[in-house]
Amino acid sequence: MRYLELCTLTEEQIADLLGLMKELNAELEVTPQMQRRAVAAPGTRIFIAENDAKQIVGCATLCVYESPTGRKASIEDVVVASAYRGQGIGRTLLQRIIDFAGSKLSPIDLHLTSMPSRVEANALYQALGFEQRETNVYKMSL
Repeated sequence: MRYLELCTLTEEQIADLLGLMKELNAELEVTPQMQRRAVAAPGTRIFIAENDAKQIVGCATLCVYESPTGRKASIEDVVVASAYRGQGIGRTLLQRIIDFAGSKLSPIDLHLTSMPSRVEANALYQALGFEQRETNVYKMSL
């Protein structure tokens, strides 16, 4: 397995990412243009895991922003292809994000959200040192 930050996109990589997003949530409407914008965005960093055939089999996104209370980052779209789960790929991707943020962006607060039904993912986040917060998350689609 090879781990790297995605800085450019090929058509094959776009197809791989679109497939992963469908595994994350089959109801998501994700387009190639959305993938291109994410890779090009200055505050966004996409970390991937590639198999020996150079197919993307896992990804995690770090979205960094400045707020009046300090630098923060949101970890988004953490997903590993179902055929590759249980091999530590998600853990490695998250650890790479944590290491990157700690060495290049510190001081920074990392945030992530996860559905309660994703039991294994929530256990992983806690094992990596994330603390569950007592908060409400709201969404408005415009």
